[in-house]
Amino acid sequence: MDAMVLTAPGAPLVKQQRETPKPGDGEVLVKVSACGVCRTDLHVVDGELPNIRYPIIPGHEIVGRIEAVGDGVETHEVGDRVGIPWLGYSCGVCRYCRAGRENLCDAPLFTGYTRDGGFATHSIADARYAFALGELGNDVAIAPLLCAGLIGWRSLVIAGPAERLGLYGFGAAAHIVAQLARWQGRLVYAFTRRGDAAAQDFARRLGVDWAGASDERPAEPLDAAIIFAPAGELVPAALRAVRKGGRVVCAGIHMSDIPSFPYSLLWEERQLVSVANLTRQDGVDFLKVAHKAGIKTETHAYPLRDANAVLSRLRAGDVLGAAVLVP
Repeated sequence: MDAMVLTAPGAPLVKQQRETPKPGDGEVLVKVSACGVCRTDLHVVDGELPNIRYPIIPGHEIVGRIEAVGDGVETHEVGDRVGIPWLGYSCGVCRYCRAGRENLCDAPLFTGYTRDGGFATHSIADARYAFALGELGNDVAIAPLLCAGLIGWRSLVIAGPAERLGLYGFGAAAHIVAQLARWQGRLVYAFTRRGDAAAQDFARRLGVDWAGASDERPAEPLDAAIIFAPAGELVPAALRAVRKGGRVVCAGIHMSDIPSFPYSLLWEERQLVSVANLTRQDGVDFLKVAHKAGIKTETHAYPLRDANAVLSRLRAGDVLGAAVLVP
């Protein structure tokens, strides 16, 4: 198989030919048809996450078809189309797994981070974390749903029943959440980097009610805000923008340091919470809702060999919607 491999922190990915792996017990071998490029992939490539296993094949928004199944797999068959997300394994026995909070598992594995991912022609997955996709939809269009969509959905649920919802950082996740929130009848406010007219126009095309710079504030206070950009300075800005009793959700796996801010920003029962990973139930719930809501992802497809150039574009903020690699 062909793969784009990370060998050291910050190094460019190297194209390698490897023997196609065989699935072990409880695993499936998937022939990759599309793999989204997520900001978390940047954090892996740039060495910003702890305990990265090298060499590693990044990529965790995988769509493909099963080519082989390991012993004990009864839920999937050869030929099934599946999606492989960020959380690739949970132990099932720790206190969090037993409580239905497998997203906080004490001994997890993550696709494209601590187990090989989808920047390749083939990928191995735990069958429990291979979501059945059926035959509806285009592979490239579906790929961003496997992380940007899933984490966006979990963040939206944690944000609560906010009538006025702010989205800070209008990239792959926000452009999906904006559509969901509008479908639910919410008012959506998009916050971008100052001067990023392209992102603001993109948000307006998706039907948001307001779009502006992250240091601006709309006329009415927000009920909740979700921060997708990995910029800690947005936390005080979002707290200033939400009403009394409002909630700010930090949705990324990595964020720069949050600057100090006066307690008055948190007072009056404002809440600051984070989102970690996902659960299988998140996947089941979100994929159903995404179909009902008619989510349309804005995607840009690139050949697998262009992975380094795509990562550079994402790092520069030069991607509207989601980039997807196609082997």
